[in-house]
Amino acid sequence: MTDVVDSDELLRRIQRARACAAQEERAWRARGEQLGGEGGPEDADAARDAEIRTVAYGVVLRVLDEILTPGRHADRH
Repeated sequence: MTDVVDSDELLRRIQRARACAAQEERAWRARGEQLGGEGGPEDADAARDAEIRTVAYGVVLRVLDEILTPGRHADRH
């Protein structure tokens, strides 16, 4: 991590990170919905894990959104 990057490259990296987080959030949300209707203790644990990961990626998205467009997302919760 000794590479020096300019602001444009930093912005591109943040945008890529945001896109990746959005993709992961969608994937975990879909996985949670898929597991939500099924039974069994393993499925319940997997559904809870998917829910936790969905929330975590949602938080990452909000943080990256605030970095990319400060103040625009202040009213979202």
